[in-house]
Amino acid sequence: MLLTRSTETKALERGEWAVSIVGCGRLGLLHACLFAEAGFKVICIDSDQAIIERILKGKVPFLKHEAEPILRKCLASGRLKATSDLKAAMAHSNVILVATSAIVDDKGGVDYSPLEKALKSIGSILRREALIILTSVVGIGVIEGFLKEILENSSGFRAGSDFYLAYSPILFPEIQTLNGLSNCRRIVAASDRASLEIALNVIKSVTNAEVIPVQSLKMAEAIALFEAAFQNVNSALANEFAFLCEKLGIDYFVARNFLGSNTNMHMQSTSTSEALKILLEEAENLNVKLRISEAALGLDEEVLRHKVELVRDALKSCGKPLRRAKIALLGFSQTPNTADIPKYSAKKIVSMLEKKGVKLTLYDPYTSWKAITDLEHAQPKKSLVEAIEGADCIVILAAHEQLKRLNLRKLKLLAKMPAAIVDLEGILDPVKVEAEGFIYRGFGRGVWKK
Repeated sequence: MLLTRSTETKALERGEWAVSIVGCGRLGLLHACLFAEAGFKVICIDSDQAIIERILKGKVPFLKHEAEPILRKCLASGRLKATSDLKAAMAHSNVILVATSAIVDDKGGVDYSPLEKALKSIGSILRREALIILTSVVGIGVIEGFLKEILENSSGFRAGSDFYLAYSPILFPEIQTLNGLSNCRRIVAASDRASLEIALNVIKSVTNAEVIPVQSLKMAEAIALFEAAFQNVNSALANEFAFLCEKLGIDYFVARNFLGSNTNMHMQSTSTSEALKILLEEAENLNVKLRISEAALGLDEEVLRHKVELVRDALKSCGKPLRRAKIALLGFSQTPNTADIPKYSAKKIVSMLEKKGVKLTLYDPYTSWKAITDLEHAQPKKSLVEAIEGADCIVILAAHEQLKRLNLRKLKLLAKMPAAIVDLEGILDPVKVEAEGFIYRGFGRGVWKK
């Protein structure tokens, strides 16, 4: 059954809509789980057969405890299927959600070829009155500029009259969770009013938060990029204040608690800044200088270097050099208390410390070390005791509940005292840490300088 405005509501209520998810990375699979849970028939499509085989086994490389049970349940019930055969899947689909993204290189260059290729393939077998929803962040004017044209040329159809086209972007897809995706505010724009009405109903069916219609695709593209810039700038500003607090000898975490509830001043570093890079390229093409956004983009690397310097300073206070020190890194999972992929900042810190001749041990109660293939010398350990035994320094990299409840007295017996604890997440009480004889350092916590 094809989508029309007169049949859409009844079809949804009967669970007759079929949704194809094109691109089964993190964003695509999370959407697949949400749609299947909402009663849709879902087909996951990816050109990588290894990804399809993994999905059919009910396995994902991220959010295992959160996503895998839903995936397996929906596979068993038949509500979710997976294939690399786009043509077969599209023959049964009313909604095509495209989660394929552009590639942004380190210099900010944007390559839309993966998205273009996916849309050409979709267009070549597109049925009339199907709805296509794009979810990846793109540059301003890109959809109407050439992505819509690709669909129209490859299908022979016209958007708005023969098929429906909409845009509902998700920022920072690499750090999304099921709960986060289902509860995040969504904007929806479309090529025409009919497409907008249908897309709004589809997105509302998998979203608990507000869904906001935007009348212009170009405006929606701009809104997504501006929101990404705001988040990056706020994070950069928080990190700057944390630097300042260290110099002033005050605790940033205490200061932050006195800020207004509407002030988002949390120190965080997204795993990528692709949306911000896209925005900067757009501005450069228009000969506009976004100085604040550029500064925010450049601060992440400086923050990582400073965190490594905190480790060096802590060891120095113990009378130990950084080189050849044994350091236990605790917490690698990107999402607290969840089996997820390793966080970007943790992997960068591992790389930076390894280059300085440090011996590293790693422990995380959630991370699957089999999935990590790019760690050269760091040694993952199965237990906290193994990781900390003989350590000169303990570094907290993730805010897991287990790490918040560390038995400091026991750690003192395992570590090679005098030893340091460097808390990069602000989850430990510095007074208690120092009471057990450890040297304490924390990003933004400049009052502990023994």
